[in-house]
Amino acid sequence: MCIESMDKPRIKVDFNERMEPDLVLISKTDERTDSEGNIVKLSSGTFVYLYEYNKYDDGEEEYLFAEGVVELNDKLMNKHAKWSCRINDKGIVAKYT
Repeated sequence: MCIESMDKPRIKVDFNERMEPDLVLISKTDERTDSEGNIVKLSSGTFVYLYEYNKYDDGEEEYLFAEGVVELNDKLMNKHAKWSCRINDKGIVAKYT
């Protein structure tokens, strides 16, 4: 994985864990480690940068980037995560290398 492709420290997520088009699960606990090894303390209203990395069989690498605001997860269907992120109007952006 080529971390140099990122423009800033980001929290790794799985965008397949979206509960709504603009809401993704991000953590079971109050802390996450970002792409540079920093501890990010999560609380409602915290602004965060997110990413997902995928490498495909043909060698293509994909980064998905998003940013948004942390929310307490109150969705009954996905109570395994405490925190989610409301993605802002920039949406999820893909970058291929």
